[in-house]
Amino acid sequence: MPTPHYPPAAVRRVPRKLGADIHDARRRRLLSMAVVAERAFTSRSTLQKVEAGDTNVSIGIYAAVLQALGLLVSLGEIADISRDSVGQALASAELPKRIRLKRTSGRPTMADIEDPRETDALSFPKQPRSNEVAQVQRRRA
Repeated sequence: MPTPHYPPAAVRRVPRKLGADIHDARRRRLLSMAVVAERAFTSRSTLQKVEAGDTNVSIGIYAAVLQALGLLVSLGEIADISRDSVGQALASAELPKRIRLKRTSGRPTMADIEDPRETDALSFPKQPRSNEVAQVQRRRA
């Protein structure tokens, strides 16, 4: 038997507001519940739950109802990076202050630059050691 889920008040408030906004959008468009439910490929009773802000309704149903009302685009922007100031601040804090390339002969060669696909995306790529550069150059020759 699954563990019952009792979300905090702040979490319950958001779906309730979303449901009220969906209800208002449906009424502004002069659409009946039956029409919106049919367009969202769901039942009228599920649409009632959506408009009530029921937290047990899946986000896919909410997305289908928003699609039926022509409002799905705004759902895709909820966690967009342009709106995530905390995420942007954390990402910029991880960036190095300086990036220095070791120059062996004046200009860096492709052997000096490590393939970014071979490094961990969250760590700063390390510079190749001079003996690694020499081995790569020998293999190319």
